[in-house]
Amino acid sequence: MVNSEQKPNNNEAVNKERFQKMVAERAYCKSEKRGFASGHEMEDWLEAESEIKNQYFYWIQDVE
Repeated sequence: MVNSEQKPNNNEAVNKERFQKMVAERAYCKSEKRGFASGHEMEDWLEAESEIKNQYFYWIQDVE
């Protein structure tokens, strides 16, 4: 599992594979909290993607 508190360093671009893995893990956690009830997969994915994008944005601002 990726440590979500691990900040990228100055030379690290947003790695697409790492980003996708982080989104998948966040979406899984959202689904797990709901008891894996079906019908929310896209919502979970989009919310997780947005949260990870925001997280990266703030990390990059901290690093620069």
